[in-house]
Amino acid sequence: MSTIASESQSQTDHSHNHNNQTQSSMTNEPNQSEYSESRFRPIYTQRKRSLDGLVINNDDSSESSEDERSRLLGRIPHTTVQTVAVVNDYTSISAQTGNQHSIVTIFSMWNTMMGTSLLSMPWTIKQAGFINGIVLLVVMAGIMAYTTYRVLKVCHYLGGEALVEFSDAVKCYLGRITEGVAILCSLLTLLGGCIVYWILMSNFLYHIGIFIYSHVTVGSHEPNGSFHSYLSFPSDATCYNKTEIVIFNNDVFAKLWDETKTIPLYLILLIFPFINFKSPTFFTKFNSFGTLSVIYLIVFVLVKAGQWGMHIDINKNHDFSPSYSPVAEWSFPALTGVAALAYLLQNAVISIVRNQKYPENNTRDLLIAYCLVCITYTLIGAVFYASFPLHKSCIEDNFLNNIDSVDIMAFVARIGLFFQMLCVLPLLTFIIRAQLLHFLFRSVWPSLKHVVLLNIIIVALSVVFAVFLPSIGHIISFVGGFCGFSYAIALPCAVYLVSSYQSRTLNWIKITFHGFLILIGFANFIAQFVIIGHTK
Repeated sequence: MSTIASESQSQTDHSHNHNNQTQSSMTNEPNQSEYSESRFRPIYTQRKRSLDGLVINNDDSSESSEDERSRLLGRIPHTTVQTVAVVNDYTSISAQTGNQHSIVTIFSMWNTMMGTSLLSMPWTIKQAGFINGIVLLVVMAGIMAYTTYRVLKVCHYLGGEALVEFSDAVKCYLGRITEGVAILCSLLTLLGGCIVYWILMSNFLYHIGIFIYSHVTVGSHEPNGSFHSYLSFPSDATCYNKTEIVIFNNDVFAKLWDETKTIPLYLILLIFPFINFKSPTFFTKFNSFGTLSVIYLIVFVLVKAGQWGMHIDINKNHDFSPSYSPVAEWSFPALTGVAALAYLLQNAVISIVRNQKYPENNTRDLLIAYCLVCITYTLIGAVFYASFPLHKSCIEDNFLNNIDSVDIMAFVARIGLFFQMLCVLPLLTFIIRAQLLHFLFRSVWPSLKHVVLLNIIIVALSVVFAVFLPSIGHIISFVGGFCGFSYAIALPCAVYLVSSYQSRTLNWIKITFHGFLILIGFANFIAQFVIIGHTK
């Protein structure tokens, strides 16, 4: 790498001494220092050449490797879960003619950040307090929007119109080891997404089964059916930490249909064959499920709020009331951890804006997208929390658990989310495979044995969490705390500081501000351990 840099330096100096105008046209980077040109451009060129030799499919085919990469990886949807990274690191990095308008860019960014964190928003507001929770959601959106902006700018500077991936920028500025750290953070985010998906799919399948079983065997109008809680509430809201689900002791169905003991194992038979497919393109055809699910959840929450009315009281003198909500709580890091993952876009923003028709609007579109995402998360979290008719401590980390199993709207939401996740989970495992196996073996399919072994590990970890720790709120907050600190805040800030140093524009204001952001991210990560056992 140093040899390439020195050779380029001598060539740059030679070109500068003889024809400065020619140099500017070749680099297409006006007003940049010679040092920056010689330091980073050759590395990007070398990276581009190395990507051209990537082989994804070991089968003999008339397609070129570049066409195969574009066919497989270029069609991976941006909308999976906030934990999904689009692996364009393996696609051809070249300037493309953009035809994507701003409305598409904004919607893609919004859709990318709308993930399973949406189900935990009312729970995070419970942990942070009503007013404090809303304020922190806005603050975290601002921090994450700024670091995503930094990713966008540095990748544009390094790649020009081609827009290199952020991992390339990390490698150029911070070295190969730090690039490995960035990939590790991305893998942990994806693995956390797989675990959360497995837990949620087990939960959705459990309640879907209860809904069908209760209507078939008990009857939809049976007031004291097997699956009604022994405490009666005047609404379809439930509080599972204050009631019990009464199931006949000798009921065979109750033994075979258990949310944590049996259903996570049933999912292995359903999902494992799909995640071993060589190509994930079949599942990308169902990408619209993600958008429809988010829209339905928004409508669902608004309809329930209209039925329940508002039940919120922040007066400290009324702390005995079921509607009482504290303004702030010390367990607020649970919210900031979840929000760090909910607002994660750093790993996908380049993929989204790569075909932008008017790249000069990227910053504006990014800001609009984050505003819309912040409004959506705040709307879902605050409205459900404020309208929930029972004691606020009943709110769970999946707010659908606070709706009765036999509620028809909740049934539709669960079955829609289940099929959406059934299509997205193979994409998550494929991206893990692409990132990890390519990093280790320079191929996303070194052999069937490697792929099956990796998928067995992923499934085993997911099942263990679904059986012994089926709490998506805590999992998301820990994953978000770590990846938010490392990938979303520390790396973008560090890359920007190093780039400023290389271009001789570094000053104490930049060091202080970005160092403070890194400190906030680190404190958020440490706080996830501090609040263990103190969340409600």
